[in-house]
Amino acid sequence: MYNKPVLLVIAHGSRDPRHAATVHALVRRVRSLRPDVRVETGFLDFNIPSVHGVLESLAAEGVRDVVVLPLLLTRAFHAKADIPAVLRDAPRRLRIRQAEVLGPSPLLLSALERRLHEAGLSPADKSSTGVVLASAGSSDPEAIAVIAAIAREWRHTGWCAVRPAFASASLPRTEDAVRELRALGCKQVAVAPYVLAPGFLPDRIARGAQGADVLASVLGPAPEVAALVLRRFHAAASDISLPRIA
Repeated sequence: MYNKPVLLVIAHGSRDPRHAATVHALVRRVRSLRPDVRVETGFLDFNIPSVHGVLESLAAEGVRDVVVLPLLLTRAFHAKADIPAVLRDAPRRLRIRQAEVLGPSPLLLSALERRLHEAGLSPADKSSTGVVLASAGSSDPEAIAVIAAIAREWRHTGWCAVRPAFASASLPRTEDAVRELRALGCKQVAVAPYVLAPGFLPDRIARGAQGADVLASVLGPAPEVAALVLRRFHAAASDISLPRIA
């Protein structure tokens, strides 16, 4: 019997093979940071293994405690509805706690800046550069408000300006935010995708960034993201007051 809590990272899944490859790269980095923590991966859709399949396997092995971590940047529909629905069908012998989603977090801002620097920006460019914080988008008002708040917070770290943008469900689009920053007089414009892995919507962000000077890559297996996964895991595993999903 495995007596320690198992970390189950839950990703959305995608028909785009780059998505699963990036999720697995992130999980490998998490494992490298904490080899003593067992980390498994499950997908809600399109990819295998499925979340339900992983939970069934863990129960069959005799695992008792599982911390599930939604690989999501905001608390939108997947975190509020899809994942709890899957967990309600988990084997009854498992004691499951759902950790918080990854965002918002200062670590994610650090990861965004890392990706911008990797794309060619230097710290000296900051005050003259406008940044588009490009999210996948959501119909959930809470998620949209969180992205707007992150943009405001990030602006105060020294950028010329920061504007949120969305690839779906909400406005403005990335290309509109790029034009707005140009009109504000920013010397250059950079697009920072606030997404974890490649796929359909990140590709739409990239197309909208064609008028920008710099396009950063997705967050992917950035060290800050891996550290944040572990932070969320430990918070859930150590807090016995968290509600359990039986």
